[in-house]
Amino acid sequence: MIFIRGVTANQVTISAVIFSVILGAVLMIFREPRLYILLPIFMFIRMALNAIDGMLAREFSQKSQLGAILNEVGDIIADAALYLAFAFLTGVSLWLVVLVVLLSWLTEFCGLIAQTLIGIRNYRGPMGKSDRAFVLGALGLFIAFWPQYTCMVDIVFGFSAILLAWTSINRCRSALEVKNA
Repeated sequence: MIFIRGVTANQVTISAVIFSVILGAVLMIFREPRLYILLPIFMFIRMALNAIDGMLAREFSQKSQLGAILNEVGDIIADAALYLAFAFLTGVSLWLVVLVVLLSWLTEFCGLIAQTLIGIRNYRGPMGKSDRAFVLGALGLFIAFWPQYTCMVDIVFGFSAILLAWTSINRCRSALEVKNA
């Protein structure tokens, strides 16, 4: 249906990034914890859009180098826009939020390194893209209902940082094991 209307995989990818940046900006500008209820809803939509763009690319011969670039760069821009919004909540540690953004980028980079070394993109966890989307959505829901507990954001981001570092190590180790096998 979406293909029949002339929508391309790249348009879907770009739309997901634009909506992520808009939502991130809204959360940063208005700083209203109740608005974080939008995160779980949006994360579900974003993951669906990621699946749709991949399906369009595969099923309708829309795979391209530009599409691969848009997909990877779009994901890190979208993640940054949505994660950084948490830094604007009162009492949340800016450095922890920035650390999680940087480690999220590192996990994606490590997955791409595997593709360079062994020809296959590495998605090993424990904190891959879908896991991050779940955590972000759940945290948004929590903050929307219990804004007085923003201190929990630092705890979640601290654990996320540990899991992201572990994910990066797993992805690199896995690529090296396959390469050396």
